[in-house]
Amino acid sequence: MKEIEILVEVFDTKDRVKETLSSFNYMGLNKVIDEYYYDPKRDTLKPSKDDELYHCLRLRTKNNKHYITYKDDVYDNNKWLYSNEYETEVEKIDMLKEIFNKLGLVKFIEINNSKETYTYKDYEIVLEDVKDLGLFMEVEHCTNNDVDVKEIKRQIQSFINSLNLDVSEELNMGKPEMYIKKHNIKIES
Repeated sequence: MKEIEILVEVFDTKDRVKETLSSFNYMGLNKVIDEYYYDPKRDTLKPSKDDELYHCLRLRTKNNKHYITYKDDVYDNNKWLYSNEYETEVEKIDMLKEIFNKLGLVKFIEINNSKETYTYKDYEIVLEDVKDLGLFMEVEHCTNNDVDVKEIKRQIQSFINSLNLDVSEELNMGKPEMYIKKHNIKIES
């Protein structure tokens, strides 16, 4: 599935954003823990020298359910465009962690996040309060169809602008990359 999204940092208060989003369909609050793993014997899952993750392996716990996800990012002229995401629910996360351990995979970051999700038309809007990072808003359009990604992103940006919130420009990186940069996490090659 193609995840076409724009992530922005929010400078308004959380209450102001929630008030703005209140006319949309509220889907609820989720506490999410994301754990990212790398393979010391291969460079694929390691951050690049610029702290970018072109591929990532994630274990997610959300509402007492567990998921394994592999993501690969698609870039255009060194600018992130979208991610291909492959995710499935897993029943026994502790067993999966043990398998990762036996395979030599190493957890290198954990991101704790409170997500309030809204939907509007084809968009999922997520207000994210991320521990040790800040307040963010992600607007996402998911599709299995062959679409003009740049046009979809233009439409998402137009939608964000229409909300009249005080937000950053598109960050062009995910929360894992921001966390790596902020906490100066280095992995030996």
